[in-house]
Amino acid sequence: MAVEADADAPNRKDAPRPIAPTVDLPGTPAGSPEGEAAPLRKSKRGKRLVADPSQRSDVPDQPAPRRRRLVSPLIRPILAINLLALVLLGGGLLYLDDYRKGLIQAEIENLRTQAIIVASALGEGAIDTAVIDPPALQPDVSRQLVRRLVTTVNTRARLFGVGGEMIADTRILMGPGGVVQIRELAPPHSGNWFTRTMFDLYDWVVARLPARGDPPPYQELAFQSAADYDEARLALRGEIAALVRQADDRSLVISVAVPVQRYKQVLGALMLSRGGADIERAMRTVRFDIMRIFLVSLAVTVLLSLYLANTIARPVRRLAAAADRVRRGTGRAPEPIPDFTNRGDEIGELSASLRAMTDALWRRMDAIERFAADVAHEIKNPLTSLRSAVETVGRVTNPDHQKKLMQIIQDDVQRLDRLITDISDASRLDAELSRAESAPVEVDRMLATLVDVHSATQVNEDAPRLTLDVAKGGALKVPGIESRLVQVFRNLLSNAASFSPPKGRIALKVLREGRFVVVTVEDEGPGIPEGKEAAIFDRFYTERPQGEKFGTHSGLGLSISKQIVDAHHGSIRAENRIDAAGDVKGARFIVKLPVD
Repeated sequence: MAVEADADAPNRKDAPRPIAPTVDLPGTPAGSPEGEAAPLRKSKRGKRLVADPSQRSDVPDQPAPRRRRLVSPLIRPILAINLLALVLLGGGLLYLDDYRKGLIQAEIENLRTQAIIVASALGEGAIDTAVIDPPALQPDVSRQLVRRLVTTVNTRARLFGVGGEMIADTRILMGPGGVVQIRELAPPHSGNWFTRTMFDLYDWVVARLPARGDPPPYQELAFQSAADYDEARLALRGEIAALVRQADDRSLVISVAVPVQRYKQVLGALMLSRGGADIERAMRTVRFDIMRIFLVSLAVTVLLSLYLANTIARPVRRLAAAADRVRRGTGRAPEPIPDFTNRGDEIGELSASLRAMTDALWRRMDAIERFAADVAHEIKNPLTSLRSAVETVGRVTNPDHQKKLMQIIQDDVQRLDRLITDISDASRLDAELSRAESAPVEVDRMLATLVDVHSATQVNEDAPRLTLDVAKGGALKVPGIESRLVQVFRNLLSNAASFSPPKGRIALKVLREGRFVVVTVEDEGPGIPEGKEAAIFDRFYTERPQGEKFGTHSGLGLSISKQIVDAHHGSIRAENRIDAAGDVKGARFIVKLPVD
């Protein structure tokens, strides 16, 4: 059994950094003193030109450190998204078009009922009994009845005769002093300056709301007749009509006209008009209530948006700062990446991924450092022997001694060549495994081919015999890189052959266990030293059988095999074969590969 690594490898020490030679750059005087830094220049493409050749001139400038922000840019889109729906909802509620139409319709129904009652009273009590055919309205009596019956302060009544002439108008007083017109003035604004400002702001906003159907303008002539109003003309025809108009100050004027009849004969038209002040007050009350709720909702939304943005931006900012510290740091921090895994959201997943990535990065760097130190140590041994032999061969005159020294030189060169080849293969392994694409591999067929090749290439009669036992039942196919899996089992077979006794037996067994394909390699060698079952997979670990020539193995075979199996998400372990008496009968390597 080949167990390869150097157990006596000394502790690694960081190699001293080579001193960079002085380089004369353009514009620098020749023969600058050693150690004096040459001036730096920046190229047009933003590359750095440095005097130290260890620093490449085509490396881009490092990014500037992030500027600390008082307000995260993430707050803006979160606020915009959250406020958009609230503003649209609030604007739609402030519009209240259906509610306004309902108020106008209710006002029209109220005026219609009142107008029908007054018109019926006029048809019974304001008729001139002296005129029988056709009957007519008495102007003085009609004015008094209209003024008494229309008691609503903000309701105006106008009575037109059958010819369209105006008979009565509640805004005009007829007396000995002449005609006096009554017009109600709007109530003065009450309250403090804040209340007046809010009312002015409300009027400004309402004036800019979308138009609501553009009602016809209200115009009132100095001398009025029924012909000036469409609803009055319809009433003189015996119909009840209503119309909504808009005054110059954008206030509404609602009018309802009904015919004044006696025995189905139209004697005139009564038109009642009312301003939209009550409607506007009702609308203002509802809108103010909506605005109060809207402002409270707005404040809550802004606060919640700021809280939400901070719960996202603050941990992300901390993760970014920690990543920058890792990038710019020269040493390993005890806790470089904050732990947010307890959040249970995507930020927690990001934190876990960054922590795992950082840990993997440090492990990879540690592995590279250890590998470099181990390589330096392993190469140093044959180089020391080679240098000693080369220095000695020039001083030795004995041909036999020179021959032995030349043999040592050849062995050391071969050992160096083998070491460099294995080291190159090991260093390229990670990159090749990450780039190569997996494909279905039939493990039983692959092992059968290896057995056939081994049997065909063995010319030594004392070589160990190789047998293959394939269990029936269950597919023995795994996803992987066939060439690398072949390398694993070739290393295991080569290791077993080097420890097997003459004419010994190496048994290969393959079977299916649940979601894994299990391959075992058993030999009849001396077994694994106690306590070294895991250490044999370390780099450059070497535990060779007695009598074998030193330096024939690099100690990387089992390490490479474990690296390949781990890349296939499998496992490999080693153990001794123990008989019933407790004696070691050989070694056993067990490889498990997942089927999916």
